[in-house]
Amino acid sequence: MEPITAGRIARAYLTSIVIWSALSLLTGWNYLIFDQSANLKSTLTQMILLAEARGLAYALLTPPIFYIVRRYSLGGPGSLRYLGAYILGAVPFLLICGTARWIILPSWNVQLQRFESHANSSPLQMVHQGFADMTTIYIAIVLAGHAYNYLERIRKQELERSEFQQALAASELQALKMQLHPHFLFNTLHGISTLIDSDGKSAKEMILKLSNLLRVSLDHSGSDLIPLEDELKFIGEYLDIEQMRFGSRLAVTWSIDPDTLRALAPQLILQPLVENAIRHGVAASRDNSWINIASKATGSGVELRISNSVGLGSAGIGRAGGGGVGLRNTQARLKHLYAGESTFTFAVNPDQTATTILVLPALGSQRHIVQEKRKADQVAN
Repeated sequence: MEPITAGRIARAYLTSIVIWSALSLLTGWNYLIFDQSANLKSTLTQMILLAEARGLAYALLTPPIFYIVRRYSLGGPGSLRYLGAYILGAVPFLLICGTARWIILPSWNVQLQRFESHANSSPLQMVHQGFADMTTIYIAIVLAGHAYNYLERIRKQELERSEFQQALAASELQALKMQLHPHFLFNTLHGISTLIDSDGKSAKEMILKLSNLLRVSLDHSGSDLIPLEDELKFIGEYLDIEQMRFGSRLAVTWSIDPDTLRALAPQLILQPLVENAIRHGVAASRDNSWINIASKATGSGVELRISNSVGLGSAGIGRAGGGGVGLRNTQARLKHLYAGESTFTFAVNPDQTATTILVLPALGSQRHIVQEKRKADQVAN
């Protein structure tokens, strides 16, 4: 239970007084209509004063009852004992309510159409005159307190469930990232090892480039989303390493829309896709191969496209879809980050090319890309 503070008490009483005051205005209006139908001479002011006096007495007692209900609500252990306590609690409620009502404003004399003096009335008289109304209000307040307490518990449970799901998704996402880093490192070190005996100088350069890649990766280790410009820079350095392995066999082209550079993209989202293209496309082909990386703004976000050649008759045609760690990891990360708002497609085309397309929704700084794209389309039309 949250600690009780002066601010919380003040807010509780202010809320109670406002609600009861509004209800009392309606009650006062009803009193006036009833008195006029009985040919009495009550005024609207008198009836509102009478209703507001009763409402203020109820408003003063409502927060304590809500607090008691919160501490000792029905439905848990000892419910019968609490029910008995609530029944007995009607007695002090009636006495306190009658006393408060008497202090605020004395009783109303229907025959004389005026308020009695304090000397001619008493709190017990107030209880006697309003016993049925006060008892009904007491029951209503207790029930309202239980309903409010129940809704608060449901809200808190939903909040805790949401926080738990977010924490679970974050931990799973982190696990996916931790799985990706060793996989990427292992494959890159394997490529370096193939050059150590044949080309030591190139192997040394590859190690230096790998250290730069790891440094960049660590710089963004705490971020799920980074600017697309940083992700493309990382991919460019990674492809530099691969081009040192394959030499002239690998040609890389870029088709990047400048308006997408500030878009937010998941860190290392393109690396496993590029690696998949090289491993099952370029490396599996006996001919010269190529990779094209493109981005463009769309009406719903940013589209990233990776196209690569697949050698005729090579094992890469049948295996280009992978199904390995890289593609499974990418699909899982997109699911956790965007909850179905992104799309991921892969296809090996009849012209011996493979294409991977990601469409990322507009988030944060990406929204201006979509807006600018729509403005440009409107101007063009």
